[in-house]
Amino acid sequence: MIHERQKLTVLIPCFNEEKNIEECLKSVSWADEIFIVDSFSTDRTLEIAQAYTDRIVQHEFINDAVQKNWAIPQASYQWILIVDCDERVTTELRDEILDLLSKDQLKDGYWIFRKNFLMNKHIKYSSWGNDSVLRLFRKSKGRYEEKRVHSEIMLSNTGVLKSTLDHHTVASITEWVNKINRYTSYKAQDKYEKRIPFPVLYMLIRPPLRFLKDYVLRLGILDGWRGFLISSMGAYADLVMTTKLIEISFKKDLEGCEP
Repeated sequence: MIHERQKLTVLIPCFNEEKNIEECLKSVSWADEIFIVDSFSTDRTLEIAQAYTDRIVQHEFINDAVQKNWAIPQASYQWILIVDCDERVTTELRDEILDLLSKDQLKDGYWIFRKNFLMNKHIKYSSWGNDSVLRLFRKSKGRYEEKRVHSEIMLSNTGVLKSTLDHHTVASITEWVNKINRYTSYKAQDKYEKRIPFPVLYMLIRPPLRFLKDYVLRLGILDGWRGFLISSMGAYADLVMTTKLIEISFKKDLEGCEP
């Protein structure tokens, strides 16, 4: 049964995204509201965004989960779609969402698969090949779990959409390495707070297993040199994260020994 379509807010977090944000905004120009949450950008991000929406707020960035949880209650409509600046909503996904919001008996949230691209090529395998995110949800239900990085919305009554988000996550190798550095710092702190035992053993085992999992078991080899690069960078990220975990543990132990 078709009902009057429920209105949708597209929520876009951003910081210094002048290279990405316009293509992202074009892909969601059909939304009832575009809501920008900016972390005090110093480039042309806001200048570009103002051509597409007047709903722009700024908030100090602590981590992704805090930023999004702060913004979600301020959306004008009950249904929210979160889109990052390096993502593009395809026409197929747009049509599926609009059709879905015209129906009755909806779930509380919906998972969306992402097509990840590296240097303009769609990556079909490795850890990038089966990537999904919970991004479409009811405002009253959706909140991110309290993690510094790779947090996800906590919902049980969910469905899965057929269409995909296009994700152009790597602008350059330098930015990729910088992103790994940021994320591994957050993740190491999360791991430390969970009291991961034997962090040195964790460092020795986790990186090579990550490479084998992505390159062999997840068939990253079929993506050619890009698959090797993704698998290697994943292992590198695990190595950096685990050494940061050891560093944090070492510093905390020293602090505990101080008189």
